[in-house]
Amino acid sequence: MQFCANKLDKKDFFGKSDPFMVFYRSNEDGTFTICHKTEVVKNTLNPVWQSFSIPVRALCNGDYDRTIKVEVYDWDRDGSHDFIGEFTTSYKELCRGQSQLNVYEVVNAKKKIKKKRYINSGTVSLLSFIVESEHTFLDYIKGGTQIHFTVAIDFTASNGNPSQSTSLHYMNPYQMNAYAMALKAVGEIIQDYDSDKMFPALGFGAKLPPDGRVSHEFPLNGNIENPYCNGMEGILEAYHQSLKTVQLYGPTNFAPVVNHVARYAAAVQDGSQYFVLLIITDGVISDMAQTKEAIVNAAKLPMSIIIVGVGQAEFDAMVELDGDDIRISSRGKLAERDIVQFVPFRDYMDRTGNHVLSMARLAKDVLAEIPDQLISYMKSRGIKPIPVPPVYSPSDHPETNPV
Repeated sequence: MQFCANKLDKKDFFGKSDPFMVFYRSNEDGTFTICHKTEVVKNTLNPVWQSFSIPVRALCNGDYDRTIKVEVYDWDRDGSHDFIGEFTTSYKELCRGQSQLNVYEVVNAKKKIKKKRYINSGTVSLLSFIVESEHTFLDYIKGGTQIHFTVAIDFTASNGNPSQSTSLHYMNPYQMNAYAMALKAVGEIIQDYDSDKMFPALGFGAKLPPDGRVSHEFPLNGNIENPYCNGMEGILEAYHQSLKTVQLYGPTNFAPVVNHVARYAAAVQDGSQYFVLLIITDGVISDMAQTKEAIVNAAKLPMSIIIVGVGQAEFDAMVELDGDDIRISSRGKLAERDIVQFVPFRDYMDRTGNHVLSMARLAKDVLAEIPDQLISYMKSRGIKPIPVPPVYSPSDHPETNPV
């Protein structure tokens, strides 16, 4: 919404004011809570404030008749802002939009008592009022958006020889290694959002049989035509098999697997599908510039990237890719949105050895950003969820029910 004011009281020595408004939500107990402050418009009695957005629940807690109190002040540098006056409204009144009904007299009660001829301290008018519904992650899922889950596993030599117990890929017959645990923790939750439960699983940084060429996007099941594995069990099975056949090598290149998934995401940008790439790695990345470029390009697509770091390496590069603090950029181009979530696996290993708990905590944090990232993509493209028809129940038609 946006407001302007007219002929506010002069409060400053030189005959103008620096007005701003404070909005208050009224609480059940009659008290008021600040829910929005406008910016200060300097040196005017007829300010036009910038439009602002506020959740309906913050403004009136979803109660359309509830009083909204608005105070108008003259800003002072020392913080002793002068009170110009106030008025009240409600969501229901604001909904009427720009009209004579939404011009409010700004009244200063103290002045009113003192001065017999006092009318008001100016007026505030509503210039525009638009309500947009916020769609949730579940609205899109219910509307049929499919989540496609792809796994990429780091097969570089820095992981250590899989036959030795010090290796991050060590196949211990009695317990899962960090790669398998991270896969299972995240995959078991994501697989429920994918109707066919068929997941492409890739490896990178290994020499492949028979000729020993290095690949940065090879199918774990060995089938280039069909890299899909059936459910979490299928992925784990393919992972174990490939450890027996490929040779761990290097370097650690992320860009090929990011671009691999991006190609699929680029083909369906209508909101019907969303792609999540899970990269599990032991760390030091070799193709940082190419990966940044791949991520900046992927940020325009319906996809998210989760990176789980296993082992004890320094993960500085991963933290940089996770654009939470500074949005990632490549060749002077900023990523359109933040699509990377990085978590170090070691932070989740429960000291007591309770793997169930640590895997649950890992999954929660790893997946925490996906719903918002999906919504940010849909919003940026103006894609609304497909409404779900109401479930028909015979009781809706009493005439068909015998009394």
